[in-house]
Amino acid sequence: MNHRPRKVALIGWGAIGRVVGGALAAGEVPGAELAGIVDNRPLGDAVPAPQLTVEQAIAACDLVVEAAGQGVVREWGEAVLASGTDLLVASTGALTDEELAKRLLATGPGRVYFTGGAVGGLDLLQAVRAMGPLGEVTLTTTKLPATLEQPWMDEETLARLRTATAPVEVMSGTARDVPARFPRSANVAASVALATGDLDAVRVRVVADPAAAHTSHVIEASGPHGSYRFEVRHLPDAANPATSQVVPYAVLRSLAALAGRRGQIL
Repeated sequence: MNHRPRKVALIGWGAIGRVVGGALAAGEVPGAELAGIVDNRPLGDAVPAPQLTVEQAIAACDLVVEAAGQGVVREWGEAVLASGTDLLVASTGALTDEELAKRLLATGPGRVYFTGGAVGGLDLLQAVRAMGPLGEVTLTTTKLPATLEQPWMDEETLARLRTATAPVEVMSGTARDVPARFPRSANVAASVALATGDLDAVRVRVVADPAAAHTSHVIEASGPHGSYRFEVRHLPDAANPATSQVVPYAVLRSLAALAGRRGQIL
């Protein structure tokens, strides 16, 4: 049986979007084709598909991929879904706003999907959660200090980051709190919370390390059925060190599944 290719619009032509868009344009995702790109900058002729407005993308495509930050999910998520277009979210940190998450999950007929991005083990945590709640979940994220600087930081905090010679804890809180304070650097915390089902139960530490050649995420979880530990270490993206090189490939993996790739479970 022949299936019509899914027409994909990509919101964001940055470190994630360029890799995802290039792969789609090259035909590397069977069953999906790039139909348009949305970006707030004029992209000219250097992009492999027409530049569209969000409204045009919704009208032209049946799947929108968000690769431009949490603000896009807040501003356009419901409109995409209400039109009947599906939405694949890379910036899962937006879902720490529980009211927004409820609205997205209740809006249709389009469907909302999430991708795990730079972290693994989420499928196992979801399976364990089905047996009962996890008693304790922690996430420690370590990145280069410059990638963690935020507009809300005072001069003392910024100075502590810029002069650090050893690892420095920048923030400790829950998966509800941290992604809102680090919108480009803490989507992993939201992904872990989505897998475990409780924003407040996931304790998060953000650490700045001037010697961090790799971005690392360490997840530790325990409950009545066992204990679990996952550690990932990624090279940062050269163009945008706040994200890891692997993230666009996680998006592409999710796209391949949504486009109907056959014969795989994992």
